[in-house]
Amino acid sequence: MSSIHITPQETSNPKILKFEANTFLVQYENFEYANIDDAKNSPLAQQLFYLPFVKKVYISGNFVAIERYDIVEWSDVQNEVASQIQDYLNNDGIVVIAEQSKKSAITIYAESTPNPAVIKFVANKNLVNSSFEFGSIEEAKPSPFATELFQFPFVKSVFLDKNYVSITKFDIIEWEGITLEVRTFIKSYIEQGKPMILSTATEALEKTTEQLDKAYEELDDISKEIINILEQHVKPAVASDGGNIMFDSYDAENKTVQVILQGACSGCPSSTFTLKNGIEAILKEMMGDKINSVNALNG
Repeated sequence: MSSIHITPQETSNPKILKFEANTFLVQYENFEYANIDDAKNSPLAQQLFYLPFVKKVYISGNFVAIERYDIVEWSDVQNEVASQIQDYLNNDGIVVIAEQSKKSAITIYAESTPNPAVIKFVANKNLVNSSFEFGSIEEAKPSPFATELFQFPFVKSVFLDKNYVSITKFDIIEWEGITLEVRTFIKSYIEQGKPMILSTATEALEKTTEQLDKAYEELDDISKEIINILEQHVKPAVASDGGNIMFDSYDAENKTVQVILQGACSGCPSSTFTLKNGIEAILKEMMGDKINSVNALNG
């Protein structure tokens, strides 16, 4: 088993710091603790409360977030806290005692998307911390969940993001005949506590916050500006439709942007045309003559 690495990550709240792991610490559930007694089902959180500046502890997915009292600054203690969490986890320390954690009912509902080949299945819990797309059972090896979905003969591709999965089907069958079957499978899979993504997948696919931040910092200023516009003005809308837009490249000579469409955005000629024109219009309006055109590729 590979060692666990912990990396401090700032948040929008200066009192709260995230300590991100290169593996999942808990599946599906989110935990919040206000004091050491409150944390009786989390040995990790109890250890952290022995630090006098720890006010609250949050555990979710692949990170631990800590809210501090004002008696210290994070810059003075963050490395020591990161080392303490890292050592605890690498010595097989328990994060949360599963038997004592509260289990809430899993609900899954199906949403249609602008792409008739794609249905979005939404859960009442977070499923993953990053987006993942798999176009075949071979590509799906990092995801036991997607691998099982590909056992259905009509599944063409699987896109996972936050609390939903968008599934693209082949044209051999209509959604009316299979939606209930797929929804039941997803609900059962989550209820059994089976992993959505292998613990090593986020790092292997270069999707940890540290890896993404490093890749972003290596880009030129115009590419960064494009990414920020996509994040703020495009991604929220396409995510609600079960899809995603990924920045691919910027050609400074031709002033051309290339983006990759995923999930419900991919493979639908009309949505590809609409999205390409929409993204192009937004970027031209906000960036002026830095942009000539946008090429949209299916993921």
